[in-house]
Amino acid sequence: MDGRDKSGHDEQGMNELFPSPAAGRFGRRLKRERGARVPVIVITGFLGAGKTTLLKRFLDTPEGKGTAVVVNEFGATGIDDVLVRASADETVLLGNGCLCCITRTDLQQALRRMVVERERGELPDFRRVAIETSGLADPSPILQTFATDRALSGVFHVEAVVTVIDAVTGGDTLQWSVEARKQAILADRLIVTKTDIAGESAHTALTSRLRALNPGAEILEAVSGEIDPGRLIEPASNQRNSFVAEASHSDGIGSFVLTEETPMPWAVFARSMDVLMQLRGPDLLRVKGFLNVEGCNGPVVVQFVQHLAHPPVELENWPDDNRQSRVVFITRNIAEQQVRALVQAVRALV
Repeated sequence: MDGRDKSGHDEQGMNELFPSPAAGRFGRRLKRERGARVPVIVITGFLGAGKTTLLKRFLDTPEGKGTAVVVNEFGATGIDDVLVRASADETVLLGNGCLCCITRTDLQQALRRMVVERERGELPDFRRVAIETSGLADPSPILQTFATDRALSGVFHVEAVVTVIDAVTGGDTLQWSVEARKQAILADRLIVTKTDIAGESAHTALTSRLRALNPGAEILEAVSGEIDPGRLIEPASNQRNSFVAEASHSDGIGSFVLTEETPMPWAVFARSMDVLMQLRGPDLLRVKGFLNVEGCNGPVVVQFVQHLAHPPVELENWPDDNRQSRVVFITRNIAEQQVRALVQAVRALV
């Protein structure tokens, strides 16, 4: 042998890069995806869905203690901020209303300031952050914020995206509002409100519509704004959201799962995603899952939001006996077959 592995890499050089047995291709292996970072719950939903009521009642429970709140409202005067301020350990109001590229900077600054003030003892030692978005907001920029700011993602971790839907008007809103559909599709958990005043047929129709939009999300019901607080903050289960059937929608948004039975060379996946992000970045609404990478003992957690990528993280162990790569794609006008063909072409070239 000439000191090179099958991929052509110099073994001595690789040993110098990874001198510790605990280190892997992507740095130190983690026991689990979430470390000792502060969990963040993103609560979204269209105007009037009941987000503030749900959040306020959660903050008044024992499980809600130690929660700092970031409220993003549409308009110059903050109403929701005032409603939740008395219940939260700390609230920050972002007044632009859309959490777009401009207000992402406000969000970053607000979270950094909260960390500094906590370390100085100027804030209580909050153990969780809840971000309540404007009813007109697309949740994607929030996910992009944590994906691109490594310093911020070293302190905070998005545990779950929770979308609130009004059982009375939610069905009609999903028909005409692209933002409402995005909120539903990007959710890890869907909470239906106002079921006590909606007819049974409306509730059934809405649930059916939500399952078509996001088959992998858990659907819960909040009665008079109340729900088991533990369910609201439960970390999103990758297992629950990994197996999403392909669905087509009027605006071209669909979802599918890329699976591989055998370990995949990292270069194949990484370069395939590079091509996708360069050509179709805005249409990659969310990509997340486990990847069985050649040379890695545990799964590699990968996540992308549009043209932005989280750093890959190798876990020490698989969460179950299933060693199959499974990566969920939520896209706009990108078919599963197109992605599979791209991966196959890159594999042949690599």
